[in-house]
This record gives sequence, structure tokens and C-alpha cells, in this order.
Amino acid sequence: MTDAAVPVTQSAVENFTARYLRSLGCQVEIRDNEWQVTIPEGVETDLPKGEHALVCGTAEDLDESYEQLHPESSFFQSVLDDASDRAPLGGTRIDATGTDIIVPDWLQESPIPVSDIDFTPYYDRSALVVLFRVSVETVSEYQQEFLRSIGVDVRSKEILPHIDETFLTLTQSETAIVPSRDIAVKPEQVEQLVDASRKTLLSDIQPQIDKIHQGASRAADAELEEYRQLQRQREEELETKITHLRSRIDDLNKSIDDKNQTERVEALKERRECKSKLQEVETDLNELRRRREQGYPDQQREIRDRHGLEVVVTPVTVTEIEYERGDAAFELTDCDLTRILTVGYGSGVGVTEAVDCDGCGRSLSGENPLGAIANGVRCTVCRDS
Repeated sequence: MTDAAVPVTQSAVENFTARYLRSLGCQVEIRDNEWQVTIPEGVETDLPKGEHALVCGTAEDLDESYEQLHPESSFFQSVLDDASDRAPLGGTRIDATGTDIIVPDWLQESPIPVSDIDFTPYYDRSALVVLFRVSVETVSEYQQEFLRSIGVDVRSKEILPHIDETFLTLTQSETAIVPSRDIAVKPEQVEQLVDASRKTLLSDIQPQIDKIHQGASRAADAELEEYRQLQRQREEELETKITHLRSRIDDLNKSIDDKNQTERVEALKERRECKSKLQEVETDLNELRRRREQGYPDQQREIRDRHGLEVVVTPVTVTEIEYERGDAAFELTDCDLTRILTVGYGSGVGVTEAVDCDGCGRSLSGENPLGAIANGVRCTVCRDS
């Protein structure tokens, strides 16, 4: 799993919503986590006109006069749909001068301090940042909808875990200027890249889908167990009814000869009705027992279908981002020893190549960070060995 699918944060939602509504000519008054939004009649938008009282974040027992504003809220989904209908495709550029150098996790977790960083760009590359809406649909109570973004290099189709996060951070800043332009990637290539990033997204969110599926499965199991208990109760009721009918038939058999003609006719009629009812109840009981032995297949299928998940992943917006690729030189200092470690780097992307330990050959990572530089690049394990 790449962990490349970046969740859309609450702050990004608030910033985007305020900017977008104001760009349409709406009034947005913000007081802590409560917003008063006015969408005038003359504004060209499909959003509901009039006054909207919003509460940022999730809240339980919310007053009906308020609407919620968070990544999964219906109000934000409406805002996002309105914005994507206007401009589903777009382009921008990330320059190294406007972004901080991203220090890799194997240096962040390292005891070796970074004293200086220098990035030298050599050429430009393009990436697509795709914002996906993920809908987990089921007729049970486990219905969820969330947003995830993924960045992918246009040429290599390499997933770029940081570029979408960098882009979202830049667009959140009130002072940042993010230049916009039309997308240059051909439509067929956009489709291929969106499909490639969708596969990565599905891999990344699989644990979350599994968690939702487990909850739905537990609900299905509980419903099925409740159904089993009802059927067992029904079996017991039928068994009791059979016992009563057999007892009544025995009583009638014993009393028929002692009755007069009229009473005997009535007793024979009642015995016939009891035998017919007994046969009917025994048939029902045998059918219940047969279905129990088979595990109630029809009911299981119906319940599982009702609690089954359907995952729908829909691209909402696609942004082409031009970024710089080159080398980043990290100056490392360990006591009196200084070493320059030069690695491939992309603006807004971070380090673009793996760095291996000169001792064991394993790639450095957050779990296996740089441990020493005295005898080449050494991971923490090799440093201690």
C-alpha cells in the first residue's frame, strides 16, 4: 500500500468553500465555527438561493436550522459539484521558490541533523492531481461518502504522494498566488492516468472499505441470528401445536363410540379437520427444519445483499500541475564530519529516488532511517552492528 490517497482536510474544505462562494458574489460571514452564508438570487449557480446557517465540522443533535460543513456534508458536496461543473479540468504550476523543501522521512527520523538544503532544478515535468469522490453505498446504515486526492506523473505514471498535499496547502493560504491555466494533457491520456490513479486509490482505501464491510457484515450477522431465533421460536410453536392436535385426535378417537349419532358425526368432522390441520402443520415444521439444516440460504442471500457494499469511485476534478525536477543536496553534519547527500527531487513532490544503505543494501525509510555517515550512508541497523 502506498498511502498516496490524501484525505481532504476540514481546513481545506472551509477555505475552498469560503473562496468559491465569495468568487460567485455570495456573502460569507464567519464567526468561529458558525457561518452565515447568503446566496443572492442573481448569482449564476445551482446552489440553493437564500440564507444558510452553517456549522463547521461534525455535530450531533444539530438544530434543524443549521447545515453542516465538512468533507462529507451534503452542503460541501453541493459546492464541489457546482465548482466541478464549471471547471472540471484545469492547470497550474508549483515552483520551488514558493514551496518548502520536503525532507524525506528517513532524514526526519534520523539522529543526523540536516544543516542545509539546496535544490537545483534541471527540467519541468507535469503531474495530474485527481480529486475522487468515494461513495460506499449500501441499503443498510453503513453509507459513507468521502474525498481523496492522488497525484500521478504524466510521463512515468509514477504516483507522487506529496504533490497533491502541496497543492492543497497552497490553495488554502490566503496570501498564496496559484496561477491557473488550461490543461495541456490530451483527453485520452487524462483518462489513462485517472484509471491508473483510481487503482492506487482503491488499494489505499481498502482497509477503510474493509472496516466498513466488517461493520455491515456484523449487522448482517446480527439480523441473520435474529431471523434464526425467530425460526427456532416458530418451530417450537409448531411442535407445541402438533402435540395439542395429536392429543385432541386421541381424545376424539376414544370418545367417538360413546356418542350418539349427531355427536359422532360432529366428532368425526372435527377429527378430520384436526388430521388435516396436523398434516399442514407437520409440513410447515418439516420445511422449517429443512431450511434450518441448509442454513436458510434464501434469507442469507437476501440479508447479505441488503448489507452488501457497492464502492463507487468518481473523479470530480483533474488539475494538471507543472513542477520542477532536479537534485536536492542535503548537507548532513555528524560531530565534526560533514557530508553532502545528493538525491533526485521534485518541487512539491519531494525526493524522487530511493537511497540505499551502503552496508546492507536496504532502502532507507521512516522505519529504517539514516543512522551514520562516517563510512558512507548507513542505516540505523548497520550503524549499531
